[in-house]
Amino acid sequence: MHEDIQEVLFSEEEIALRVAQIGAQITKDYAAAVERDGQGIVLVSVLRGAAIFMADLARTIELPLEMDYMAISSYGNGAKSSGVVRILKDLSSEVEGRHIIVAEDILDSGLTLTYLLKNLASRNPASIEVATLLRKKTLEQAKIDCKYIGFECPDQFIVGYGLDFAERYRNLPYIGVLKPEVY
Repeated sequence: MHEDIQEVLFSEEEIALRVAQIGAQITKDYAAAVERDGQGIVLVSVLRGAAIFMADLARTIELPLEMDYMAISSYGNGAKSSGVVRILKDLSSEVEGRHIIVAEDILDSGLTLTYLLKNLASRNPASIEVATLLRKKTLEQAKIDCKYIGFECPDQFIVGYGLDFAERYRNLPYIGVLKPEVY
């Protein structure tokens, strides 16, 4: 797998440090709300790519929280978004009146995340914020306000730390650019 990587963008150590910084900021931002409301945050992971990020992020947040998962697809096995969004697995938790933080692996086109945020807003949460590990620099990206951004990254096909190409490379401990001849 490593031989398919053109360059490493973010090392395992850089990712761990940035995730810890995001977790500390979330702890600071939500401490009063959690105390006031008497209930924790609901972290929502978009499967499968964001599961690793959410697991690491959850361990750095020093507040009560619940973890839940949605599976939403707009990619298939291609390198570009298909534009068609489908919910494959919905939340198990009740989120009405609760603070939701969507843990997203990468904000690319924004099509999937735009759909997800509208869907979650219809469930009347107290608030919804986005924590994305990566935000690609693209002109066509939907306008999405991400309160927590790990790294800005180039508009290249990247894999590792949960990000895949055709379900491969998710288990790389770093984030790297996939060689064009591989996809």
